[in-house]
Amino acid sequence: MPPDNNNDAPTMNSNNTEATNDLREVKQFGLWASIASLSYVFWLVGGMELIERLAYYGVKSSAALYAKAPASAGGLGISMGDFGIILMIWAILQTFVPVFTGGISDRVGYKETIFASTVLKIAGYLVMALYPTFSGFLLGAVLLATGTGIFKPGIQGTLVLATRRENSSMAWGIFYQTVNIGGFLGPLMAVHLRQLSWDNVFYACAAIISLNFLLLLAYKEPGKAERLERQAKIKRGEVKQDALWKDAWHELKKPIVLGYMLVFAGFWFLFNALFDVLPVHIAEWVDTRVIVQDLFGPNGTQNGFAQFWLGLDNSGTKVMPEGMLNLNAGMIMTSCFLIAALTAKFRIMTAMLAGAIASIVAFLIIGSSNFAWAMVFAIALFSLGEMMISPKKNEFMGNIAPAGKKAMYLGFVMLPQGIGWGLEGYWGPKLYELYASKETFSRLMLEREGMSAAEVANIPQGEAFTSLVAFTGQDPYVLTEYLYQTHNIGFAWYLIAAIGSLSALGILLYGRWYQRLQQQQA
Repeated sequence: MPPDNNNDAPTMNSNNTEATNDLREVKQFGLWASIASLSYVFWLVGGMELIERLAYYGVKSSAALYAKAPASAGGLGISMGDFGIILMIWAILQTFVPVFTGGISDRVGYKETIFASTVLKIAGYLVMALYPTFSGFLLGAVLLATGTGIFKPGIQGTLVLATRRENSSMAWGIFYQTVNIGGFLGPLMAVHLRQLSWDNVFYACAAIISLNFLLLLAYKEPGKAERLERQAKIKRGEVKQDALWKDAWHELKKPIVLGYMLVFAGFWFLFNALFDVLPVHIAEWVDTRVIVQDLFGPNGTQNGFAQFWLGLDNSGTKVMPEGMLNLNAGMIMTSCFLIAALTAKFRIMTAMLAGAIASIVAFLIIGSSNFAWAMVFAIALFSLGEMMISPKKNEFMGNIAPAGKKAMYLGFVMLPQGIGWGLEGYWGPKLYELYASKETFSRLMLEREGMSAAEVANIPQGEAFTSLVAFTGQDPYVLTEYLYQTHNIGFAWYLIAAIGSLSALGILLYGRWYQRLQQQQA
């Protein structure tokens, strides 16, 4: 039975009484009752998000590796600092566009905006494939970010209308778990396609996202009749509707929304650094052969099944960076519903604070050791924290949103991520370049070993370490460990963890204030 959302949230009546935010936390259904109560529309949009994430993370998981790979190997051959410029623009667009497109989705319709977003995303992937330059990748990122920003509010607005307050915690947990199937498969696809040719990744992602056109044929927008009726009342003058930007600005100024934006921005700085910078850190400093040797013996494995699902290189002797980081999506894919069931028993803010703390500890571990299994533990701990916080952010905003503004509020969810990711997009790679770049350290060592500054400057971007290996004649793994031990590589990660710690303190204070608001409304 479809949820009766009019019973769950205040509405805007015909004499234009302002809709208010509903701060109640409703007792949740049990695990199986929640699953049984979910409609086909919920599972359909979960499938659409799965496909979109599969394509998106096929590119996103390897973007930093593609950027720093030398042009001779098919990469962009740019510095981490230059990649940070692309990433900052990508982040700002992808996270701020939903602030406006969320309201458009509420008014125009979710199906229409999902269709438009899919067209833009296909164009973005094709531009990346056809123009392997800084400007080409930047243009592709702009198209991809804009399309993603349009896609999210329609999907998540549908989910809110297809669920009810009593099953929302489990619904968001299952949704987050389902879409991470795509987040898990995308990087594995990229690992093997990019070893053949980088453009294969982009063409494959364009083909994958086009599958959503088929699912749109079966999509029926929940609450469409109510939306059309509301629009008809507006046309007849029975309900006054502000200009979209005024409406969005009015909601954003509410303390409950503005406070949320500020305190969570630091967490999203932390969160995105894991996906934007850690793959490069693993590629440069972590000897992942240890994991393969512990699992399969000193010679690795030639088993194709194991190579694909563990994200190994084609020789089966080491785990690729995307394979290491894919533990994150794998854990979420298999266990997020259990974490959702557990955290449903706690206040939303309590669960999110615990998740933030777990993520901070993970970053401290990353900074303190380059041992491969320590990295696995850090990624697992971070994933636990993510499962406690990420589904809850959507549940929180969807619950407090007034009727008729669900997608708008779910667009607002992206604002703190926009602030955090926008700052991290530039400063994350920049901090890494300053304090942890093997490329930079290799150039310095080449000069110390006797190579002239002019010769060092002429080495193509991304090839400094291979030049150092050739110049010194030393084993690359021995050289890597020497560079790691003689530089404070972890400092960049400690700085990021400090930013996350400030955010955790903000979440604690915001949670106490929010609890007082709940008591006042009750």
